[in-house]
Amino acid sequence: MHELIILAGVVIALMAVTTLLFDVVKPAVRILEQILLYASAAIILGEMIFVGAEVVMRYVFNSPIPGHLEGSELLVPIIVFLAISYAQRQRAHVGMDLVVEAMPPAARRFATVMTLLVSVFVCAILSWFSGRAAYQLWLYDDVTMTPPYFKTWPSQAAISIGYGLLSFRMFLQTLAEFSPERFPDEPVEGDVELHTE
Repeated sequence: MHELIILAGVVIALMAVTTLLFDVVKPAVRILEQILLYASAAIILGEMIFVGAEVVMRYVFNSPIPGHLEGSELLVPIIVFLAISYAQRQRAHVGMDLVVEAMPPAARRFATVMTLLVSVFVCAILSWFSGRAAYQLWLYDDVTMTPPYFKTWPSQAAISIGYGLLSFRMFLQTLAEFSPERFPDEPVEGDVELHTE
């Protein structure tokens, strides 16, 4: 409990700094999201080639690639969590908004702000604890159970990075919802460019 209180204080301090440095943080978060999105797409392409090669090796040459299942499983969290903040920026996450859409505009805005703030804290907590878990896996030099013994900590670290960046993105969206004139929101579009406007 003591650790959660300290973490909440750190999150509040980071929220204050983000508010003060909004014009610096917003483009930095955007650029980082784009870089991680490209990394995620490259990993997807690499995994497709890896799985295709494994199928060919298994059925054509009767010589499967060792550790293909573990390797593929370890890549899935990396693929998902590196791109999760970009998906939030594009408002591409699945959501149930039937009740929220039926609310009057002021109540809808309040509900959105409260939901985003709670999500900021939840994702920050998940980021912290998954980061701790990744550090422990790195210290123990944890590997998969079968050869070629892949390291497990990068998958856990990707979860921490993804949740941390997602917290920043949701706080930026909270600011935009709270004061759209002072904190303009990102336009929802299909851009994947590495530049700031």
